[in-house]
Amino acid sequence: MTPEDQEETQPLLRPPGGSVPRGRRVFLAAFAAALGPLSFGFALGYSSPAIPSLRRAAPPAPRLSDAAASWFGAIVTLGAAAGGVLGGWLLDRAGRKLSLLICTVPFVAGFAVITAAQEVWMLLGGRLLTGLACGVASLVAPVYISEIAYPEVRGLLGSCVQLMVVSGILLAYLAGRILEWRWLAVLGCVPPSFMLLLMCCMPETPRFLLTQHKRQEALAAVHFLWGAEQDWEEPPVGAEHQGFQLAQLRRPGIYKPFAIGTFLMVFQQLSGINAVMFYAETIFEEAKFKDSSLASVIVGAIQVLFTAAAALVMDRAGRRLLLALSGVVMVFSTSAFGAYFKLMQGSPSNSSHADLLAPVSMEPADPSVGLAWLAVGSMCLFIAGFAVGWGPIPWLLMSEIFPLHAKGVATGVCVLTNWLMAFLVTKEFSSLMEVLRPYGAFWLASAFCVSSVVFTWFCVPETKGKTLEQITAHFEGR
Repeated sequence: MTPEDQEETQPLLRPPGGSVPRGRRVFLAAFAAALGPLSFGFALGYSSPAIPSLRRAAPPAPRLSDAAASWFGAIVTLGAAAGGVLGGWLLDRAGRKLSLLICTVPFVAGFAVITAAQEVWMLLGGRLLTGLACGVASLVAPVYISEIAYPEVRGLLGSCVQLMVVSGILLAYLAGRILEWRWLAVLGCVPPSFMLLLMCCMPETPRFLLTQHKRQEALAAVHFLWGAEQDWEEPPVGAEHQGFQLAQLRRPGIYKPFAIGTFLMVFQQLSGINAVMFYAETIFEEAKFKDSSLASVIVGAIQVLFTAAAALVMDRAGRRLLLALSGVVMVFSTSAFGAYFKLMQGSPSNSSHADLLAPVSMEPADPSVGLAWLAVGSMCLFIAGFAVGWGPIPWLLMSEIFPLHAKGVATGVCVLTNWLMAFLVTKEFSSLMEVLRPYGAFWLASAFCVSSVVFTWFCVPETKGKTLEQITAHFEGR
């Protein structure tokens, strides 16, 4: 074992005697950082209510064609892929806190450009800027939260990243029912502005400060976050690592979490979740609902509810069990939704509409109305299953499994993979539904969900209750 390995496995900060910290400011700091994911959730959800409004827009307001609408929904993921690379670079050089502060600038600038847009290219430029901020926030926020949290609450606080994402999506859906697209973009400036103000009062993570030889600042950050009344013990740290080098990929402590993190992001997107959320209203129109925007709000509310439930049990049930359970639920729900479209294809009367709030009647109903309820049930089951596991846990594990000196590069690659996959799925979802038919597209997603269950069972380690240094030691085989 090399000296670097020994230092990597030592707890950087720990309470003596295994006592549990009692400080509550760590929750405030986690909330401040999680406003970044709230902002990027709003950016993701923005396209769903904005696209129908922009398609109906009259001059001089910009009007989206079908092709432009597809790019309006998908281009944010290209910006996010670039943001993942930028975030990985910023993470190790500017630090976790400053990176979060920096990402507020493209968030506000992007929504401001959309608000002032007079041409389609301005809409796309604004979406690209908000996407860049999404990529940085999706990388830095989980890392910041995992490094300030102690093991007993790391699952809870880490899951709040995805909870804030889905809350942002729901906020966009709800506000989109009241506001037209310009005022909706103005609302999008509020969460990142609030994060900028709140994060200015929060400390840098103790682990990053120690790698910068700032022992006193690190100890002050621990006292602020975990409670000044605790007599904290700081082991000696000599591993202020010199950075990541490609030769280190030969070490199991690097290539194992690298592979696991990348595949987690691939399977998360191949489930089709971003395509579903970007085109939620369109999907429900295809499913023959009169008020597709109301259906989207209901879906968003279910996602928030089940993500919150997952956060509450994350540190007790564990990451692995929830991932496997989530995958199984998604297999059944995507199969059922594919079956709905298959049955509707052969239905003699597939033009009727289902009203979500209509009273239940004992009279015989049109068969297509019953099939429409199969669609909404399948969609809600899928959203619930995703929210319990494959929504929050890949981001949580990404922030947990990488050693400190490789975290910037490794998380950057994971986020880049996630957003590139999100772009491909979102951009080509409509084409896939044309080629394979809607039922074929959802059955293909079901096959990917089966693969994700197998991958979880055989490859993903359990990290609940372990320090970040113990997780690194596990991958090194010590």
